[in-house]
Amino acid sequence: MHSGSTGVELKGDIASKTLNPGDVVLVQGSVEAIENLNTNSNMLVIENEDLDLGTKRSFVPLYIMVAVAALAASNLLPISIAAMLGLIGMLVFRLMNWSDVGNAMNIPIIMLIVASLSLGNALEITGGSDYLAEFFVYMTGAMSVPFILSTLMLLMAILTNVVSNNAAAVIGTPIAINIAQQLGAPIEPFVLAVLFGANMSFFTPIGYKTNLLIMGAGGYKFNDFVKIGLPLAFIMWVAFSIILPALYL
Repeated sequence: MHSGSTGVELKGDIASKTLNPGDVVLVQGSVEAIENLNTNSNMLVIENEDLDLGTKRSFVPLYIMVAVAALAASNLLPISIAAMLGLIGMLVFRLMNWSDVGNAMNIPIIMLIVASLSLGNALEITGGSDYLAEFFVYMTGAMSVPFILSTLMLLMAILTNVVSNNAAAVIGTPIAINIAQQLGAPIEPFVLAVLFGANMSFFTPIGYKTNLLIMGAGGYKFNDFVKIGLPLAFIMWVAFSIILPALYL
């Protein structure tokens, strides 16, 4: 319920609230109930949307999704092939058309992933990852390998909240491999440190695309992500800083 007079969202039991002129209420109900509100009350239905969940056809996308997940989980098909077959099934059953496919594609996200992969390849081919790895090892040369591993994961956690987690992982992985090789340490924990650090993207709204979605929908502020996400990221960083050396070093 949104108050038209004060411009704020009213929370709590709506039965205890008094409606005033200009208030906006989100209502869910049958078609008859909504029409009754529009004709037999002092309320005006501004916009309505029908939701049909009763036909057998509406469950076909669910069956297709389950089939795709089952094919991928059982290793019968790669996830990319299974997903493509699922898309073809949606088109065959006319549950969507080619325009829906085009509209569902997020071109900026695709370009970001492509650019990140290109940047990662460029760092590896030009020797940039070697240089960054040498610089990192030089700056942390007096530290122990577990401490270096923890520091790398912390840097990835910071980077992923500035750029996307995909970009952080693609950029950080070749650098992590070079760091491990220069230290004479196993590669696996350093790659895992990058992957775990790159997924600690919850203490800024720009860390991950879903953060931006819930920020707009929930009316959250930048500080809300910091208050909740930063302690959570710290707990995960400390935990993985202990677990990874214990398992691999």
